[in-house]
Amino acid sequence: MDKKKIAVPLVCHGHSRPVVDLFYSPVTPDGFFLISASKDSSPMLRNGETGDWIGTFEGHKGAVWSVCLDTNALRAASASADFSAKVWDALTGDVLHSFEHKHIVRACAFSEAEILSADKAIRVDSWYHHLGMENHKYRNSELTCAVLSEYEFIVIAKLDTHLLLTGGVEKVLRIYDLNRPDAPPREVDKSPGSVRTVTWMHSDQTILSSCTDMGGVRLWDVRSGKIVQTLETKSSVTSAEVSQDGRYITTADGSTVKFWDANHYGLVKSYNMPCTVESASLEPKYGNKFVAGGEDMWVRVFDFHTGDEIACNKGHHGPVHCVRFSPGGESYASGSEDGTIRIWLTGPLTHDGTEPFAANGSVGKVKVTAEDVSRKIEGFQIAEEGKTKEKETGKE
Repeated sequence: MDKKKIAVPLVCHGHSRPVVDLFYSPVTPDGFFLISASKDSSPMLRNGETGDWIGTFEGHKGAVWSVCLDTNALRAASASADFSAKVWDALTGDVLHSFEHKHIVRACAFSEAEILSADKAIRVDSWYHHLGMENHKYRNSELTCAVLSEYEFIVIAKLDTHLLLTGGVEKVLRIYDLNRPDAPPREVDKSPGSVRTVTWMHSDQTILSSCTDMGGVRLWDVRSGKIVQTLETKSSVTSAEVSQDGRYITTADGSTVKFWDANHYGLVKSYNMPCTVESASLEPKYGNKFVAGGEDMWVRVFDFHTGDEIACNKGHHGPVHCVRFSPGGESYASGSEDGTIRIWLTGPLTHDGTEPFAANGSVGKVKVTAEDVSRKIEGFQIAEEGKTKEKETGKE
């Protein structure tokens, strides 16, 4: 009889109350990052690969229900029970904007960053040595790259994310222009219920939202501000995620996880779970598995094509409120009522779903050293000496 592998997660302490939302940034030149929302009112930023604490965003006076990072992981946003949504500098921890609402804000989402340009580059002395270009051309833009060979790659410069979407108990979806933060937000047609989740789709032309007090997922046309489609569910949708390739919408409602065609809106797959689940996430690279967590405190992994359970990870001491795959699929994180985040390593993935062993668990992405992270967050952890020591003691 084969023994099942026992997964040993990276356990991230720090929050003093339940963790209710998690969000991974895309892979950036500095690696990728994980931000968490908690009822303790203080979102936390972590290294997405190691789970190491980077900093705490301080300023909310109520539970934080939702968090997100922009495409370049330079800014964070949070939605809170203190009737506000805040935008933060992810490098320093400073509040950049605070948007007041008339009731509890349950959800927030940054729009995607637009591609400014893409050019072929060669690895010589630095990223800024481009074929036939001035060295300073991209220095004011955030860069990503697609590797062509050992010596050539494509440099992509991106514009800053400029829109923030919020929703909550007011039953109103608001779109804030971060380039004009003092301007009144655009308000989308009134939601039929209290907003629970929001996200952007179709290059920011469509908004996806779900409600706390009724079933279904609603799709809004941004230009008209009207609902164009409703994906029907029996229970309220507590988690909604658009897959990295834009093909699927993953929803969790009651004891069911569903996958919808993100372009034609038909139901692709629906699986009954062993318990009431609060969150589900599809593996982003190959889409061949998904994770789900809920009231039984366990984090389960399932085969996307068959719905068969692949693994059951135990370790949390309270219901699991949120689960999310890392951007490369090498790991997934879970947040729980017990106040901890657990990062479960899956190892490098292959197309057939197998997970070959690798000592560093890292393939195809930039390795982030402690020195790199320290440089990225320069000033974030710098505070009054006494306050810094007190905070470090509290995180242990």
